Amino acid sequence: MAYRWTMANDQGPTPHPRFHEDLVGLDPHDPEAQAFAAHLDRIQRCNPAFTVEASISGVADFAESSHRAAGLRWWGAVAVVVLILLGVVVAAWDTIGQVLSWLGG
Repeated sequence: MAYRWTMANDQGPTPHPRFHEDLVGLDPHDPEAQAFAAHLDRIQRCNPAFTVEASISGVADFAESSHRAAGLRWWGAVAVVVLILLGVVVAAWDTIGQVLSWLGG
Protein backbone atom coordinates (compact mmCIF):
# COMPACT_ATOMS: atom_id res chain seq x y z
CA MET A 1 0.00 0.00 0.00
CA ALA A 2 1.46 3.32 -1.07
CA TYR A 3 0.92 6.35 1.06
CA ARG A 4 0.84 9.78 -0.42
CA TRP A 5 2.54 12.35 1.72
CA THR A 6 0.82 15.71 1.45
CA MET A 7 2.15 18.97 2.67
CA ALA A 8 0.11 21.81 4.13
CA ASN A 9 1.15 24.05 1.22
CA ASP A 10 -0.58 21.89 -1.42
CA GLN A 11 -3.58 24.22 -1.22
CA GLY A 12 -1.76 27.09 -2.90
CA PRO A 13 0.46 29.96 -1.79
CA THR A 14 1.02 30.60 1.88
CA PRO A 15 -1.50 33.17 3.13
CA HIS A 16 -0.34 36.53 4.41
CA PRO A 17 0.78 36.40 8.08
CA ARG A 18 -1.78 39.06 8.98
CA PHE A 19 -4.53 36.46 8.62
CA HIS A 20 -3.08 34.76 11.68
CA GLU A 21 -2.68 37.98 13.68
CA ASP A 22 -4.94 40.88 12.74
CA LEU A 23 -7.38 39.48 10.20
CA VAL A 24 -8.50 36.33 11.99
CA GLY A 25 -11.73 35.02 10.52
CA LEU A 26 -11.31 36.49 7.05
CA ASP A 27 -10.81 34.24 4.05
CA PRO A 28 -7.10 34.39 3.14
CA HIS A 29 -7.89 33.50 -0.49
CA ASP A 30 -10.34 36.39 -0.96
CA PRO A 31 -8.76 39.08 -3.21
CA GLU A 32 -10.35 41.91 -1.22
CA ALA A 33 -8.99 40.52 2.06
CA GLN A 34 -5.53 40.16 0.48
CA ALA A 35 -5.69 43.75 -0.75
CA PHE A 36 -6.68 44.89 2.74
CA ALA A 37 -3.73 43.00 4.26
CA ALA A 38 -1.39 44.71 1.78
CA HIS A 39 -3.00 48.06 2.66
CA LEU A 40 -2.32 47.46 6.36
CA ASP A 41 1.31 46.68 5.54
CA ARG A 42 1.68 49.97 3.66
CA ILE A 43 0.11 51.94 6.50
CA GLN A 44 2.30 50.42 9.20
CA ARG A 45 5.57 50.78 7.30
CA CYS A 46 7.99 52.73 9.48
CA ASN A 47 11.11 53.03 7.34
CA PRO A 48 13.28 56.14 7.54
CA ALA A 49 12.19 58.64 4.89
CA PHE A 50 15.52 60.44 4.51
CA THR A 51 17.29 57.84 2.39
CA VAL A 52 17.35 57.50 -1.38
CA GLU A 53 15.78 54.05 -1.14
CA ALA A 54 12.88 55.41 0.91
CA SER A 55 12.35 58.22 -1.59
CA ILE A 56 12.24 55.76 -4.47
CA SER A 57 9.88 53.55 -2.47
CA GLY A 58 7.64 56.56 -1.86
CA VAL A 59 7.55 57.30 -5.58
CA ALA A 60 6.68 53.66 -6.25
CA ASP A 61 3.83 53.82 -3.70
CA PHE A 62 2.55 57.02 -5.33
CA ALA A 63 2.68 55.42 -8.79
CA GLU A 64 0.82 52.30 -7.59
CA SER A 65 -1.88 54.29 -5.82
CA SER A 66 -2.36 56.68 -8.75
CA HIS A 67 -2.61 53.69 -11.08
CA ARG A 68 -5.51 52.38 -8.97
CA ALA A 69 -7.19 55.79 -8.81
CA ALA A 70 -9.91 56.91 -11.17
CA GLY A 71 -11.67 60.12 -12.07
CA LEU A 72 -10.67 63.30 -10.26
CA ARG A 73 -8.00 61.60 -8.13
CA TRP A 74 -6.29 60.31 -11.27
CA TRP A 75 -6.30 63.78 -12.80
CA GLY A 76 -4.91 65.19 -9.54
CA ALA A 77 -2.07 62.66 -9.64
CA VAL A 78 -1.38 63.58 -13.27
CA ALA A 79 -1.31 67.28 -12.33
CA VAL A 80 1.18 66.61 -9.52
CA VAL A 81 3.46 64.66 -11.86
CA VAL A 82 3.25 67.34 -14.56
CA LEU A 83 4.07 70.10 -12.04
CA ILE A 84 7.05 68.14 -10.71
CA LEU A 85 8.36 67.51 -14.23
CA LEU A 86 7.84 71.16 -15.16
CA GLY A 87 9.85 72.21 -12.10
CA VAL A 88 12.67 69.84 -13.03
CA VAL A 89 12.74 71.13 -16.62
CA VAL A 90 12.79 74.79 -15.49
CA ALA A 91 15.55 74.11 -12.95
CA ALA A 92 17.61 72.19 -15.52
CA TRP A 93 17.11 74.91 -18.13
CA ASP A 94 18.20 77.59 -15.65
CA THR A 95 21.25 75.57 -14.59
CA ILE A 96 22.30 74.88 -18.18
CA GLY A 97 21.87 78.59 -19.00
CA GLN A 98 24.05 79.60 -16.03
CA VAL A 99 26.74 77.08 -16.98
CA LEU A 100 26.77 78.23 -20.59
CA SER A 101 27.00 81.90 -19.58
CA TRP A 102 29.85 81.06 -17.17
CA LEU A 103 31.69 79.13 -19.89
CA GLY A 104 31.06 81.89 -22.42
CA GLY A 105 32.76 84.33 -20.20
